[in-house]
Amino acid sequence: MATTKTATVTFRIDPAVKEALRTAAAREHRSIANMVEVLILGYCEQHGIAIPTRNAAKSDAEKKK
Repeated sequence: MATTKTATVTFRIDPAVKEALRTAAAREHRSIANMVEVLILGYCEQHGIAIPTRNAAKSDAEKKK
């Protein structure tokens, strides 16, 4: 089974927002990083922002060569 590479994101947020995120993650039995990803994916879905799959992004890069 191939592993997917991930990217690191570093940002600062208000401590109260971080605590709310921690609470939300705990309620969903998720890590904070996974909760952030779920929230971003949900936002993108609700607002019509496409997220290309890894294979689609690789295919597009190959077409540009």
